[in-house]
Amino acid sequence: MRNVFSVPGFLHGADYNPDQWLHQPGIIEQDIAMMKEARCNVMSVGIFSWSTLEPEEGRYQFAWLDEVLDKLYANGISVFLATPSGARPAWVSEKYPEVLRTNSDRTRNLHGERHNHCYSSPAYLRLTGKINAQLARRYANHPAVLAWHISNEYGGECHCEICQESFRGWLKEKYQSLENLNRRWWSTFWSHEYSSWSQIHSPGPLGEQSVHALNLDWRRFVTEQVALFCRHEIEAVKSFNPALPATTNFHGAFYDYDYWRLAQEIDFVSWDSYPEWHQSRDQQALASYTAFTFDLMRSLKPGLPFLLMESTPGATNWQPISKLKKPGMHLLSALQAVAHGSGSVQYFQWRKSRGSSEKLHGAVVDHVGHLNTRVGQDVKQVGAALEKLADAAGSDYRAEVAIVYDWDNRWAVNDAAGPRNSGIKFEETVHKHYQALWQQNIQVDIVSQRADISRYRLIVAPMLYMVNAAFADRVNQFVAAGGIFIATYWSGIVNEDDLCYTTGFPGPLREVLGIWSEEIDSLYDGETNQIKMTAASWGNATRDYTCLELCDLIHTEGAEVLGVYQQDFYQGRPAVTRHRYGKGEAYYLAARTGSDFLTDFYQTIAGTHGLSACTTLRLPGGAVATVREQDGKRYIFVQNFSDRPVTLDLAQEAGPLEALLNTGERQEQQYALPAFGVEVFLAE
Repeated sequence: MRNVFSVPGFLHGADYNPDQWLHQPGIIEQDIAMMKEARCNVMSVGIFSWSTLEPEEGRYQFAWLDEVLDKLYANGISVFLATPSGARPAWVSEKYPEVLRTNSDRTRNLHGERHNHCYSSPAYLRLTGKINAQLARRYANHPAVLAWHISNEYGGECHCEICQESFRGWLKEKYQSLENLNRRWWSTFWSHEYSSWSQIHSPGPLGEQSVHALNLDWRRFVTEQVALFCRHEIEAVKSFNPALPATTNFHGAFYDYDYWRLAQEIDFVSWDSYPEWHQSRDQQALASYTAFTFDLMRSLKPGLPFLLMESTPGATNWQPISKLKKPGMHLLSALQAVAHGSGSVQYFQWRKSRGSSEKLHGAVVDHVGHLNTRVGQDVKQVGAALEKLADAAGSDYRAEVAIVYDWDNRWAVNDAAGPRNSGIKFEETVHKHYQALWQQNIQVDIVSQRADISRYRLIVAPMLYMVNAAFADRVNQFVAAGGIFIATYWSGIVNEDDLCYTTGFPGPLREVLGIWSEEIDSLYDGETNQIKMTAASWGNATRDYTCLELCDLIHTEGAEVLGVYQQDFYQGRPAVTRHRYGKGEAYYLAARTGSDFLTDFYQTIAGTHGLSACTTLRLPGGAVATVREQDGKRYIFVQNFSDRPVTLDLAQEAGPLEALLNTGERQEQQYALPAFGVEVFLAE
């Protein structure tokens, strides 16, 4: 991965809010001493500091920030300097009430909370551009500043009249004419044709919500609106030092915006990870979902580093249950980020606030004011581990498998009104396919339909309801050239305008898959069917598998039947197929199954097609591995997400392995990894 930072090794730090403590003399010096003790080398500064930086319009206070940046730099600590647009001072709301956000029910908010502003507001654009330019003029060339931290966790949408006009303008540019819009929105349904642009409003509970193309275009517009606001912020700061990189911290698999689009505006991706560890005994599901999100964030800008910008060193205060991390979990969760390509481990927050909504949120420094706490010692352990792993910084994460994950498809499938409105479970389905690969230690990238897929060996596209015809063409070429493609039920139903294909489902994927989907049966909760694998090549040929919720009724058109339904009026009809197409193969899974089928299926796929696990270590249940590579060195991150110790047989990996962290015990070729333990082995 190409490094965009001047600091060698991994970054370790936190959100630092000294503006909350300016009344307390000496606290900056105390903080810096503890930062060095915890081996922190970066802090995110200035997030939500607008009222301290500009207490009234045009009057700026920078002396406190000068002191903070100078002292951090003097002590070898770099800074991600934030723009403060995430929460504005009360004077902004009072003086410019048009910046306040309007909800989908057309009610306007009062001042308060954060991201309670309109991204289209000329006043807000002017005010944020002005404070950003003031910050950049003063600090864009400060030696402490490593990069710009643009705003914080952009979120939400505004439905004010400014946004309505902006939306109509966006639609005019996209469709050029109302005739074209009406045709592509299929607005003759329910006599909803538009004869004037002014008749179009954003979807909401008081108006139109049943034109699916309108709903989809609104989400696309909101994404574009936020992307342009982010661009506006970046342009304001980069005018003073174009070489200084900029990021904004994402939410992971966030629903509001298409992160493939937002990622185009920033120089590197960063995100905030808050898994609910120890929520249940199924730590594997939670760990694999977190791994999926890391892979998604890394994949947004291939070849570039990405950062874990926020995590909690202890318990949050906003989750339904604020659970403490058990011993070992902090190091394990921190190094899971590094294992999947992160160049940093950072926290919200450095020092706990004394008041307001996050006064009980986890922090490196508790209210007691020192690091002689369990959490403080955990953070020091992570700092020491990152120093030991410094040579792995910038190393590559390499995958030969990719999973297709598009926000357009996600929004559309969740809005489809059928076949299962009590839970279509798109996100859960994608995760289950990912987990079946993850638990085999097969590394995965995440791609959009716009991505170049030619370099992969296997492409998995769960529930690809909305299919781009250009992507389907690339899939055909990929399989014909020898690639392996896997699709599932409820794929190829609509085009990019959310209009159903009229050439038979799965639309433009019908030829490569060699099947025609005639109907899909939606099962009631508790109702099941069975799949019997009938192909002699199937590794578990005598086993039946339960299927539930969605069962696609398909006809083969050249595909080979691998498994059939066992019950109901479609007993004996194909449920799993394989189609040889050119030099490759395309598989279709017609029904939703449990994890047992997906585990066996992907083990069979890996064995049949020679997909490689990242390590030859055969890991016991609960443990997984991820590898980063650089200059002929392989860093094998073995992670034990179970609550019991596991023993590793290191002789299974060719060549000697050096344990870099020594978090477990080694006896000859055996290595005992404790519960919630992690070790990094160096193989050369």
